[in-house]
Amino acid sequence: MKKILILLVFIAQNLFSQTAEELFIKGNEEYKLEHYSEAIMHYQKIEDLGLSSSELYYNLGNCYYKLNQVAASIFNYEKALLLDPLNEDAQTNLVFAKRLTVDNIEEIPLTIFQKLDATIIKKLSFNEWALSAVAFSIIGSLFFLLFYFSFTPSKKRLFFITSIISFLLLLITSFFTVKEYSYVNSTVEAIIFSEKSEVKNAPTMNSDKIFMLHEGTKVLVLDSVDNWKKIRIADGKIGWISSQEIKIIHKF
Repeated sequence: MKKILILLVFIAQNLFSQTAEELFIKGNEEYKLEHYSEAIMHYQKIEDLGLSSSELYYNLGNCYYKLNQVAASIFNYEKALLLDPLNEDAQTNLVFAKRLTVDNIEEIPLTIFQKLDATIIKKLSFNEWALSAVAFSIIGSLFFLLFYFSFTPSKKRLFFITSIISFLLLLITSFFTVKEYSYVNSTVEAIIFSEKSEVKNAPTMNSDKIFMLHEGTKVLVLDSVDNWKKIRIADGKIGWISSQEIKIIHKF
């Protein structure tokens, strides 16, 4: 009975994979024909199967960009980069998409540590940093065993130094893994989808408007009360916005 269940699961996975591949190919074909709405329909069916990839969201972003739907294009490029921070095509197209936004928000200057975080740690996802840590642990262990069983002084010295370097890199990549995992799971980002959004000083309809935001602007979600989200924008301003006017960039 157990073997039959395993076989059924394997067959189902293969069927889903084949269906997703076929949908992806059809979506690409529709995109080439400039049938962008039809391409979106095929790509979204893949997402409905519970599957996702950086390439999928990159293609969706391209479709929405061609349809001049700024918020949706930025939203999908951001999701593509969340899955693969090294997706250069998504990075480039995101820059072009952001140029279509109305809001010109001046970002707060980064500190040295924030610059280090942006240029090194965020270049890889926490999964990729975790794989690096595992690789260095294996390499360090192998070289330590070679050191232990070697009898030539020069080789022992080389194996020992290499194992020490590997274990140091293991500690560094493990730290980066934990840091990036903590950031991803504690940070909630969203994109403004309404053409115009009033940001208020309190989570009520009759509270005062403090500034306006427009379609495509990225915000950081700090808190939630009823149907309101407390947000912060890149220049440090904070306020409350209706939950219906933003779309959360979900984690994977």
